[in-house]
Amino acid sequence: MPTLAHTIDGLKALAGTDLGRTGWMEITQERVNTFADATGDHQWIHTDPEKAKEGPFGRTIAHGYLTLSLIIPLFEELLEVSGTSMSVNYGLDKVRFPSPVPVGAKIRLHGTVASVEEVKGNAVQLHLTFTVEVDGSDKPACVAEAIYRHYA
Repeated sequence: MPTLAHTIDGLKALAGTDLGRTGWMEITQERVNTFADATGDHQWIHTDPEKAKEGPFGRTIAHGYLTLSLIIPLFEELLEVSGTSMSVNYGLDKVRFPSPVPVGAKIRLHGTVASVEEVKGNAVQLHLTFTVEVDGSDKPACVAEAIYRHYA
């Protein structure tokens, strides 16, 4: 069940809140191939399972940017915002990919609201720390500091 925020004041109150973790999402070869088609990145470590068996990861892996992009649908499991006129992804301050996501692995998202600040235009800006965890791995696949703006 996601954390609910119904107003700008409700969002302000989330500063320092650990939003918890999502459910697990399996990373399939089909998803990786679709991402490769959308971005034009058909590097064999992502799209050629036979060749990848002999490669550094022993099998195909998800693109780092695919892993990053999956934060968006996973984040919906952590925070539900209503009572605002518009919400936008304002950007990223820092992104790292400490370990790969092998095809067939399951990932989940851990999110924390690091801080909240008021911004011009009757809005608040949430600074979020996201960690994409891989089932069975001690190292995260992605750690990102993201910024979202919500307008009253």
